[in-house]
Amino acid sequence: MPAPSLSIVLHSGDYERAHYALSMAAAAAAIGRKVAMLFAGEGVASAVTAAGWLQLEDAPERDALFRQRGIAGFEELLGACRDLSVRLIVCETALRAAGLDALGLRPDLMLEVGGIVTLLTAADGQLIFV
Repeated sequence: MPAPSLSIVLHSGDYERAHYALSMAAAAAAIGRKVAMLFAGEGVASAVTAAGWLQLEDAPERDALFRQRGIAGFEELLGACRDLSVRLIVCETALRAAGLDALGLRPDLMLEVGGIVTLLTAADGQLIFV
């Protein structure tokens, strides 16, 4: 029997929460689970531009410390999610609320603009809200 799919909603603007959400997504995909991740609320900043995640609370300091201690950095985790075919969805409502649009999305991540319905139809397994 295949493992259940996993959907993750990253709503937080906190670096450590966002980092952990990406870690969960990459780990689940690495063991063969179908994973979809929705960047919503303040979490949308981490998907908009290459430096967007640096705007997350304590991001530069925490990322440098994590990498110094042998823990994957934010960019590595985003790349792993992309390479492991995690479906990365950016909430259209969150983009509008932040005064952003899809033109600012990172092209290297194959992000799609959608919303809650997109996430709910992407997978039918577990749902985690971070």
